[in-house]
Amino acid sequence: MSGPQCCSNPPTLDPASGAGHVEKIAGFNTYVSGSIQSNLTILLVSDVYGYEAPNLRKLADKVAAAGFYVVAPDFFYGEPLVRDKPDKPLPAWIKDHGPDKGFEDATLIIDALKSKGVSSIGAAGFCWGAKVVVELAKVALILAAVMLHPSFVTVDDIKSVKVPIAILGAEIDNLSPPELVKQFDEILKVDSFVKIFPKCAHGWTVRYDVNDTTAVSCANEAHQDMLEWFAKYVK
Repeated sequence: MSGPQCCSNPPTLDPASGAGHVEKIAGFNTYVSGSIQSNLTILLVSDVYGYEAPNLRKLADKVAAAGFYVVAPDFFYGEPLVRDKPDKPLPAWIKDHGPDKGFEDATLIIDALKSKGVSSIGAAGFCWGAKVVVELAKVALILAAVMLHPSFVTVDDIKSVKVPIAILGAEIDNLSPPELVKQFDEILKVDSFVKIFPKCAHGWTVRYDVNDTTAVSCANEAHQDMLEWFAKYVK
């Protein structure tokens, strides 16, 4: 997890980005897009750079435009990873912001959503967030899961998944290399969709350069796969 790919292409965070707004859900600052009247909710769990990343919010808006109520909480309590920060490098940061804590916090978000009458919830996780989402999938707190270039996720995690899951991996990924993703595919016992994107690198779905047409196209293809998965299972 502490390799360079985890932190490559850091976004320029922008708290004003996106067409949605920020509100408190279960005490967490949360980027929200779409209408809660939809009753079809997607929880987006960010990578280490957090919920103010413009590409993540742009994706939240895209999912909302497809008819979902989308929530992307700040699971880092206002402290996303700052790359090359000498007093808090990644190993120190992760001790304070482990995905195990992210999972606990995600359960609070889900409880709060259900208290508002939301019953159909799916979740997508990116890098760090994929570990949070697989934990939710292991206890069936969601109807469907999507993991995009996951970090931390193990074979044992995948063996315990209880809901339909899509896994979108990159050809160039030392955190979840294609060999591991193929292993995930072989052991899954639930409905699944597993795809490895050629020539793409870890983080490509949210940390792409908006001026690189090839990168944008690859990200859009993954976003469409994610949307189709949720349309099929979050009803």
